[in-house]
Amino acid sequence: MSLQEEWFSTWFNSPYYHILYSHRDVQEAQAFMDRLLVYLHPKPHDKILDLACGKGRYSLYLNQKGYDVTGIDLSEQSIAFAKAFENEHLHFEVQDMRKVYKPEHFDFIVNLFTSFGYFDNETENVVALCATAGSLKPGGKLVIDFMNTDKTIEHLVAEEEKEVQGINFKIKRGVEKGFIVKTISFEDNGQLFRFEERVRALREEDFLEYFKIAQLRLVEVFGDYNLTPYDREKSDRMIFVLKK
Repeated sequence: MSLQEEWFSTWFNSPYYHILYSHRDVQEAQAFMDRLLVYLHPKPHDKILDLACGKGRYSLYLNQKGYDVTGIDLSEQSIAFAKAFENEHLHFEVQDMRKVYKPEHFDFIVNLFTSFGYFDNETENVVALCATAGSLKPGGKLVIDFMNTDKTIEHLVAEEEKEVQGINFKIKRGVEKGFIVKTISFEDNGQLFRFEERVRALREEDFLEYFKIAQLRLVEVFGDYNLTPYDREKSDRMIFVLKK
């Protein structure tokens, strides 16, 4: 499958992606990042990489907190938007996470809000993780925030409709061949659109295997944005803290 055909290279570049998810709770996300900063305790000169940063909202927040931040994402439109906010200690670049960005350059790398597991071929997830580890300084830390797959599947809403900014989005969810698949259909100005999100249904044991291959040591696993301990049955998230 070529890069052009990968679902995320079209959907994340679409303005409709940002319309559908415009309701996302910014305050909750910022409170999570505040807790994460207290826990990680980066020094003022430390370099942070925001991996799969989207439009750079959280890179910007980290930078406002005084850190040197680089945001990378595959979406050219998102990075073009984010570049308007660049300064001496905030940079954005279009980059595929399957390639090492800057060898042993960053003190911390964060990959937040389920921005992993998009690739059709499972090997590519390992390639992406190894490339990420390659950009981390020895002794540096990586945070991967992923859904708790078991709980997500258990509470999957099969069908729903959402009206956002005058567009009626019809959403279907299901599990297909090891992926959680969300189909998004809608009409705008008489034109029909259909997009798909596919995230591999990765469980804790899958990640542990990946970490071993990438030679990353697991430090801690949190189960939600309040950083309470992970519980496979009850937690909403799997937030892995890893050390190189």
